[in-house]
Amino acid sequence: MIAAAILHLLLLFLLSPLLLGVIGKTKACFAGRVGAPFLQPYFDILKLLRKGFVLSRTTTWVFIAGPVVALVVPVVASLLIPFGALAAPLAFTGDLILFVYLFGLARFFTAAAALDTGSSFEGMGAAREVTYSCLAEPTVFFALIVLARLTGSFSLNGMLGPALAGQWPTGGAPLGLILVALLVVLLVENSRIPFDDPNTHLELTMVHEVMVLDHGGPLFGLVLYGAAMKLFVLGSLLVGLVLPWRTGSLLADTALFVIAMLLLAVLIGIVESVMARLRLLRIPQMLIGTSLIAAFAMVLVLR
Repeated sequence: MIAAAILHLLLLFLLSPLLLGVIGKTKACFAGRVGAPFLQPYFDILKLLRKGFVLSRTTTWVFIAGPVVALVVPVVASLLIPFGALAAPLAFTGDLILFVYLFGLARFFTAAAALDTGSSFEGMGAAREVTYSCLAEPTVFFALIVLARLTGSFSLNGMLGPALAGQWPTGGAPLGLILVALLVVLLVENSRIPFDDPNTHLELTMVHEVMVLDHGGPLFGLVLYGAAMKLFVLGSLLVGLVLPWRTGSLLADTALFVIAMLLLAVLIGIVESVMARLRLLRIPQMLIGTSLIAAFAMVLVLR
């Protein structure tokens, strides 16, 4: 069990920045450019960790706690969710509630760190961040209710395992609906287009990036690494939903999981290449619509 948990964490630590590299490379291909290498996120994080940083006189310990909590939370959350054939090391009944609110804890500290700077721009970004998350949270709970109803399990380890594989032939409609809904949640929670642009430098249109404008050096490296791991953990939720089947071989199932994660990164890169960013007024409407889709999927399985 200890060896499986170590392998579980190694996948998270070693592969999560690669997803960002694949997204960047995909977007570069669509733009007709060579783009940065796949390993560029690793280089960026290592370079930031070697730098120094400056703290404003107005900040307190909350400013430092924000990036630290944002890094620790995905690590803890990853222990609650299976990575392919690798079972969740900390599975227990009701862990799905903890999984959701762990990210809520990270969001709280990130927003608090932004407010701690006393910057009006960072406060604006924090307000947008928590608003979008409040609108996306019902979608996640509706989706988890659907999975719990179909699999009869209240643990993510059972909900995303072989028990779900037998439900696709009969429950394909609600599962397809929550798959689309969770993909939207993945994009909004990770500040991706069409909800946010992680590469923008316009303060009035930024959401997540504006909250970390004052973080630099190792603190900003922790922010980038935590964001990469958050994308990996939430992406594994989607992959577990699409590929609940097992071959019986740990090596083969792990390889399939890694390939599926890389394909998910390619899909995100394609979405960001073919879509424009939504107007801020349209984002709440889209998130409410996504919640209604997930609610309809719940009605289908509860009828």
